[in-house]
Amino acid sequence: MVLPILVYGDPVLRKVGSDIEKNFEGLDLLINNMFETMYKAKGVGLAAPQIGKAIRLFIVDTKPFSESDDDDDDDEFSPEERKKLEVFKQVFINARILNEAGKEWKFNEGCLSIPKIREDVTRFSDIEIEYYNEKFEKKVEKYNGLIARVIQHEYDHIEGNLFTDKISPFKRKLISGKLKDISVGKFVADYKTKVFKPKK
Repeated sequence: MVLPILVYGDPVLRKVGSDIEKNFEGLDLLINNMFETMYKAKGVGLAAPQIGKAIRLFIVDTKPFSESDDDDDDDEFSPEERKKLEVFKQVFINARILNEAGKEWKFNEGCLSIPKIREDVTRFSDIEIEYYNEKFEKKVEKYNGLIARVIQHEYDHIEGNLFTDKISPFKRKLISGKLKDISVGKFVADYKTKVFKPKK
């Protein structure tokens, strides 16, 4: 089932996610719904807070990056990295980033919860992360490049952070009007969204 994606301004997006147990009710269905929602919205990652659940769960599928025909992307990614991007699909439960290292690099990021806004964000090239997969098997993995970046972006969501927190105050000021518009529903998205409406 395709779920509505919460947009900028919803307080759930600012909550630190809680760990979940193996017997979390409806977990398999929730994961399936999240993948369906992400694919419908043409995203490469989706975190549970974005569909209204403040828990430490996010999913990633980087295949769309490997399919890009953009000339700039050809310069950005080697054939080896494109191959990795094509097959990388993972569920992350109760994740903790243990280490961020390597070169800091900029990449133009967007977010399904912040429609039509993209900005260059600086992140580390390498991460080590501890998590449970969908079978609740504990993993400790190292990732680099664009896969690491997508994971960091989604990890931010379960920590109550957004990519706009990582840009300069000057750039945030430039887009503040657009962010306010999103928070009150003045935007267009080609996927199902939900705008926060405070209780009166």
